[in-house]
Amino acid sequence: MHHPTENPWQITGEKPVYDNNWINVTEYQVINPSGNPGIYGKVHFKNRAIGVIPLDAELNTYLVGQYRFPLEAYSWEIPEGGGPMAEDPMEAAKRELLEETGLKAGKWTELLRMHLSNSVSDELSIIYLAHDLEQFEPEPEDTEQLMVHKMPFDEVYRMACDGEITDSMSVAAILKVKLLLLEGKLR
Repeated sequence: MHHPTENPWQITGEKPVYDNNWINVTEYQVINPSGNPGIYGKVHFKNRAIGVIPLDAELNTYLVGQYRFPLEAYSWEIPEGGGPMAEDPMEAAKRELLEETGLKAGKWTELLRMHLSNSVSDELSIIYLAHDLEQFEPEPEDTEQLMVHKMPFDEVYRMACDGEITDSMSVAAILKVKLLLLEGKLR
């Protein structure tokens, strides 16, 4: 499929608005594709979003529950977290899986890559499927108060379809795994 490669937006100025260890926000003065002046805010993420959907031989998976400050609500999700840009994403996935669930996996497959909110941010997500699981002790970060549940994958799929799981990385990973199972591409 062919598409334009030139940027139709012209930047006439920019102003840093906010910066911390995880994100920075910049306000741009622009000429939009219609030729009119305006502003555009961009959230730049300093880490990749890393997710893992662990799947054991009996088709069980693990959900991590935690209170999400921005949502002011509890959220059930696949194991996920941030991976520094300089770190190999697979190593970040291994670390996140161990930290949050205590699991180590013998087999890893990249499941998908996606941009999480490309109208306002540049956050890239990389999600892996982990097989051949071994249980060790979890090592959560001090900012995390987590609950971990081992559940049949079909129940997790139902939760995603019924809106009980709303985290975008989790929903995308769960649906992708379901498709792979239906297509016979996963044992």
